[in-house]
Amino acid sequence: MEFETYVILVSFITSFFGVFLSNGIIIGVPAIASEFGMNNVIQNWIPTIFFLVMAVFTVPAGQISGKFGVKKSLLIGIVIFLIGSIGAVVSPSTDVFLISRVVQGMGVAFVNVAAMAMIVSSVKPQNRGKALGFTITGVYLATSSSPVISGFLVQNLGWRSIFYFVIPFLVFCIILLVLKIPQDWKTYEEDKIDIVGSVLYGIGILSFIYGFTNLINMTGIIATAIGIVLLIIFAMWELKVKSPVFNMKLFKNTKFTSSNIAALCSYLAIMVVTTILNYHFQYVRGWDAQMSGLILIVTPLIMAILAPNTGKLSDRIHPQKLAAAGMLITTFALVILIFLDANTPVYLVVVAMILQGVGMGLFSSPNTNAIMSSVPPKDAPTASASQATMRTIGQTMSLGLLTLIFAWVMGSLPLSTEYANLIVQSSQLICIISSIACLISIFASLIGIKSKDKFNTQN
Repeated sequence: MEFETYVILVSFITSFFGVFLSNGIIIGVPAIASEFGMNNVIQNWIPTIFFLVMAVFTVPAGQISGKFGVKKSLLIGIVIFLIGSIGAVVSPSTDVFLISRVVQGMGVAFVNVAAMAMIVSSVKPQNRGKALGFTITGVYLATSSSPVISGFLVQNLGWRSIFYFVIPFLVFCIILLVLKIPQDWKTYEEDKIDIVGSVLYGIGILSFIYGFTNLINMTGIIATAIGIVLLIIFAMWELKVKSPVFNMKLFKNTKFTSSNIAALCSYLAIMVVTTILNYHFQYVRGWDAQMSGLILIVTPLIMAILAPNTGKLSDRIHPQKLAAAGMLITTFALVILIFLDANTPVYLVVVAMILQGVGMGLFSSPNTNAIMSSVPPKDAPTASASQATMRTIGQTMSLGLLTLIFAWVMGSLPLSTEYANLIVQSSQLICIISSIACLISIFASLIGIKSKDKFNTQN
């Protein structure tokens, strides 16, 4: 096999397991919370803290990957990911477990940026959408299979087995990188690392998202305001510094900007749906983790089937047209879920899941292709960091929205069948907000379609 094939394979595997430990862990959350005695607020931080750390490190990972090489950055990211997974296995307490989730988030931040940049750097533009589609297929296969795999593991071997499952595959990727991919790609080799920008961004995004999840109290409001101010200062700094950690001038390209906004809103809208449905199945309907995992496979399985094909299609059809159509279908799915309660027929829930799968399968690969193809080749690491950041911030805000709404409706009550009506109220409110986010994503894609900016077709 040519090394490009190994590049796609490594990207596929790392994408799969990055998502596996974000989606699969949701099935294990009740068991983890039970063992460590967590309330619903701490319980919701199990997935949220992972995405929060990813959001902090994704932007610096773009500049670091471009300067020192995307292969090297990917290798280091996988090693950090591996250490965090081992840490989760041996965790004796809530604190140690959450620290391991922090380490995993750091590793996956570098993995996501470097893997995507390596594909763009090694694959010809006319095949870029197809290659990115295979990578995103890894994401959706993980999303589809992780509930089933995790449900089986948690039910039969305990929640720690989720992390045992990941370790050998990460080791395999390390071996492939060392032995089968000889080339590295450096585009910012002469640039200095923008430490000030990285710190401003990291503290700003951390403060904003933490505050966002605590908007029901004054501390959250203040933290959110501080975060917004720091992010504005970050943007101003990036426009002045010679070697910015993130090239803000890329946002002058309307296609780049609109595709990023569409990505942010789509992940904000969709990430929380799996958790809502899992809570619905386990706490409202009283199903076990294995049964819940089996039905949750519907949406991501459809997405996994569609992703490589829509990625290939976006090499020929304007990718933002496909993205807009996909988000329109997704909006219909969320409107159905607004009315989700204990009396909703299971078949109607499945219909919503199918629509969501078709919509997101039609959206994700083309939108990613639009982001990566709207910048010059030298800026591939930054574009990769951008799409990963939008995805991560959207996912983190989505889970932050979950924490916020559940805390507002339920207070510090534990998640259980006893409070099923409160879980239903929380879920319905979240789906209303998510539907609005989908509409914004559609509007952003339509703006990109009308833009006169061109996609990059250079190798």
